[in-house]
Amino acid sequence: MGAEDRARLLAGTHHDPHSVLGAHPVPDGVAYRALRPGARSVTVLSGPLRTELHDDGDGFFSGLLPPDAVPETSRLRVAYGDTVHETADAYRFLPTLGELDLHLIGEGRHEELWRALGAHVLVHQGVRGTRFAVWAPNALGVRVTGSFCCWDGTGSPMRSLGSSGVWELFLPGIGEGELYKFEITRPDGSHTQRADPLARRTEAPPATSSVVHVSHHVWQDEQWMAHRGEIPVHEAPFSVYEVHLPSWRPGATYRELADQLSSYVLEMGFTHVELMPVAEHPFGGSWGYQVTGFYAPTARLGTPDDFKYLVDRLHQAGIGVLMDWVPAHFPRDDWALAEFDGRPLYEHPDPLRAAHPDWGTLEFDLGRREVRNFLVANAVYWCEEFHVDGLRVDAVASMLYLDYSREPGGWRPNERGGRENLDAVAFLQEMNATVYRRCPGVVTIAEESTAWDGVTRPTHVQGPSGFGGLGFGLKWNMGWMHDSLQYMAHDPVHRAYHHGELTFSMVYAYSENYVLPISHDEVVHGKGSLVSKMPGDWWRRRADLRAYLAFMWAHPGKQLLFMGQEFAQGAEWSETAGPDWWLLDPAYPAAPDHRGVRDLVRDLNACYRATPALWQRDTDPSGFEWITGDSASDNVLAFLRRDAEGSPLLAVCHFSPVVRPDYLIGVPEDVPAWTEALNTDAEGYGGSGVANPGPLKPEPHGTHGRPAAVRLTLPPLATVWLRPA
Repeated sequence: MGAEDRARLLAGTHHDPHSVLGAHPVPDGVAYRALRPGARSVTVLSGPLRTELHDDGDGFFSGLLPPDAVPETSRLRVAYGDTVHETADAYRFLPTLGELDLHLIGEGRHEELWRALGAHVLVHQGVRGTRFAVWAPNALGVRVTGSFCCWDGTGSPMRSLGSSGVWELFLPGIGEGELYKFEITRPDGSHTQRADPLARRTEAPPATSSVVHVSHHVWQDEQWMAHRGEIPVHEAPFSVYEVHLPSWRPGATYRELADQLSSYVLEMGFTHVELMPVAEHPFGGSWGYQVTGFYAPTARLGTPDDFKYLVDRLHQAGIGVLMDWVPAHFPRDDWALAEFDGRPLYEHPDPLRAAHPDWGTLEFDLGRREVRNFLVANAVYWCEEFHVDGLRVDAVASMLYLDYSREPGGWRPNERGGRENLDAVAFLQEMNATVYRRCPGVVTIAEESTAWDGVTRPTHVQGPSGFGGLGFGLKWNMGWMHDSLQYMAHDPVHRAYHHGELTFSMVYAYSENYVLPISHDEVVHGKGSLVSKMPGDWWRRRADLRAYLAFMWAHPGKQLLFMGQEFAQGAEWSETAGPDWWLLDPAYPAAPDHRGVRDLVRDLNACYRATPALWQRDTDPSGFEWITGDSASDNVLAFLRRDAEGSPLLAVCHFSPVVRPDYLIGVPEDVPAWTEALNTDAEGYGGSGVANPGPLKPEPHGTHGRPAAVRLTLPPLATVWLRPA
């Protein structure tokens, strides 16, 4: 071996170790070279031949095999101290990645990137082992290191596959469960050990190694998967329970949660759960929103197969699974993505665009095709490999605007002179188009807090801003959430002056396809829990909460409620403690108050699912009619919801603490009688029991511009739903 090759191998800067190591024909036979640091001896086994190699120092061994040796089937017997290890030589194997894979990676179009990069157990040239592959175009060299080599990667240099930036090595005999990292030689010659960006399993934090993974889960949700896309999500019931898995039942694993969560959500009647990010993250206090392992479910709760089991069980119970997905940014941990190969790679090279000003993280370089591919394939990965039914995309607004949270001078305009991040627009359009094309029945949901035009418009339809739609299926309605909660925070005596905060949402209700979110963000950091936002004493707070929830479930749009709010938890949520389940304990004196709110949420979901008027025309203006939106002095609003056949449900919301008898509400004349479907003031929910028993027949003298009216007794701080008798 030449001195230069020897030095480069020891320094970890050799781009083609297979050209030097292993067997190579020479005039007198077959030259064999091995790099086995720490070995006492190395012997080549080729058929009946046994050739002990010469120790050349620094872990190098070499020798000459006779011309009739068959290196294609040779094995190495390596002695370490008192142990002897026999294996195939990694440097006799052809590359495991083909030209098509490399072409697609180079083009940024490999929609199954996780099948090409990362660690994969497979049989290659008749030998079982693990193929390692990583994209590191700026690296001088890359080596695999791990538990199988005592974390000394000197003997496992990877080869560079042309101009693709991909490094690859097949290690025979390495299998499931092995810990590994990539040891990268940076352009300045220094070394760094990095977790695999495509690792499908990781160690549990604070450990940071990647784990070779093989899935053994056998899915049993065929019925769910076959039928989930039959009804478009916009025309289907969609009531979401948002969950932070590590704290919903602290200490529970994925498999334990599979039983507990599916039973609870089924009992409560929600159609979906939304999981706060489950991708691996180093700091639990980030709630998963600062991801380091984009392809690995967090090991805190179990293995990837355990997470599949959880999704499977939820599907078998008829419950859809949404997942928060975070493509906007990533943390700076020096073992993860930041300056992965010694230079900005996943992050933007422009410092003004790399650092996220709010969270101390780095923003993805969405203009780089390989980075965009990494994220688009990741979205597909969760939907295809884990059968996830929807992705709620976090922090979309921070991606769309170059000046997001940046002061003047802290950002540069785009090529058109505007503040829009054109790379982010193209990425979101590509991601949505790819997911919808590949994954029937999946929905994407944008957490987008501005008035960006066309978030849920198809990507091929251009809007007045000159951009095509972003292509999301749904968007969180942050405006409705802020306005309605602001209204509820006012004392009832002042609410008449803020009536528009409840009604304004209908001005733009059909500008996008909306979800009404009462999410984790609204019940932390001093904002207080949902019930604690309400004014007055404990009775009034619960009454307000019940009335508000029924208003929310009747309002056009889909519903989302964060865990703990369904039973009026008074304390803010903490990821270290989770919901205060003890509030429901019969031994607790106030438990009936909390069970009453929980029972209301259960009944809201049941009535909602059984009433197509509440969900079938959520995105169609013909599904909504105001009865009265201007009864501000009475703190009353009333409206009709209609299903595709025109059948109505009448919602009457009364946000005043007094009883209003003989209150006339205008109604259509074609309904002969109405009956209460739900009343949030029912005694079983903790209310005062003011109700409207029996069929309510319209009176011929109308009001609110309607030809007929029903005479109601409005309960205090309550919402009443009425349906045709």
